[in-house]
Amino acid sequence: MRQMLHGTAISIGGHAVLIMGESGSGKSDLALRLIDRGAILISDDVVFLETRDNAPILTVAPNIVGKIEVRGVGIFDVNFIASAPLRLIVQFIDAPDRLPEDIAHTAIGGYVVPVSRLNPFEHSSAIKVEYALRAVLDSGVRPECVSVKESLPS
Repeated sequence: MRQMLHGTAISIGGHAVLIMGESGSGKSDLALRLIDRGAILISDDVVFLETRDNAPILTVAPNIVGKIEVRGVGIFDVNFIASAPLRLIVQFIDAPDRLPEDIAHTAIGGYVVPVSRLNPFEHSSAIKVEYALRAVLDSGVRPECVSVKESLPS
């Protein structure tokens, strides 16, 4: 199954991060800052979620391969990777929790995926995404199929 999502996806060390937010909320801006720090674009504005080997994979939208919008400047070509396994979703909020107790999760495309909620325009937001991904990877948390999650004892 392939599902189209409104968001921007980047890869950090081969792990996909899906940045979600309303139009004009700062998705591409945050992706640009992450790319400047070494991330690689998967897809800007539209991304596809697929399942391969029972895992969620983010893939590039074919009509915008290697393109990113730099608001107020134009659309530019950047290095890209066609796909990567989804490991983290970034959602935008104005006032994030100071010290979240556990890794939060959200459901998307039939999977429960770790989520980091942050303000995209803080100076440190790109670094916070990297740290959030590191926390997910270090904990061994992986996206789980919702049907599997629902069948687990509570």
